[in-house]
Amino acid sequence: MSNRAVLEVIALDEQDAVAAQTGGADRLELVTDMAADGLTPSTAGFTAIRRAVDIPLRVMLRLTDGFAAGDVDALAGRATELRAAGADEFVLGFLTADGEPDLVAVERLIAVLDGARWTFHRAIDRAADRDGLRKRLADLPGLDTYLTAGSATGVDTGLPVLEAEAARTGEPGYEPQILVGGGLRLDHLPRLRAAGLTAFHIGGAARPQGWTSPVSAEAVRTWREAVDA
Repeated sequence: MSNRAVLEVIALDEQDAVAAQTGGADRLELVTDMAADGLTPSTAGFTAIRRAVDIPLRVMLRLTDGFAAGDVDALAGRATELRAAGADEFVLGFLTADGEPDLVAVERLIAVLDGARWTFHRAIDRAADRDGLRKRLADLPGLDTYLTAGSATGVDTGLPVLEAEAARTGEPGYEPQILVGGGLRLDHLPRLRAAGLTAFHIGGAARPQGWTSPVSAEAVRTWREAVDA
């Protein structure tokens, strides 16, 4: 398992979760409301999915569309509830109005997460200074992954950035795993794998019929095979 590339799939409910695990997903990102780009699921929703599958679950912490933290007290309350229900991996990421990492909000949440591992999501793709953001977050406990397309517009334009960042693995701020997601296609994989990237995140690609339809185990299996090739 340690040498196998990671395939993470977005799941909205138990049906998605079971299909993704059946297709070979290693981990799920749990969200609700994809019209708002993915918000925090209910604690009941988390619990139902946790019962349905046995792979790791990363739970989104975001209450409103966009990259502002919004009501941090409310968010911390939701995180506390989810943590108490057994959630032990999370996804979060907030920027200030000028594109700097919102360290106040992030630090408030990770205090509640109490050592849980977490992903800083695609807010990095909207940051004023990607390298500066990484360095400012470098010492935060639990941060082990950046979900990024390399660009706000997706992997197509972000490929050179992803390749350059992969080459810096191990430098200060570059220790977390790069999880490539955001307009990721199967034809991107050979170039990304050649650059040494080993973690991939899909949402719409796991749903050939669109977001109104559930995850397809067959579609996930196609990705599993391509990622492992």
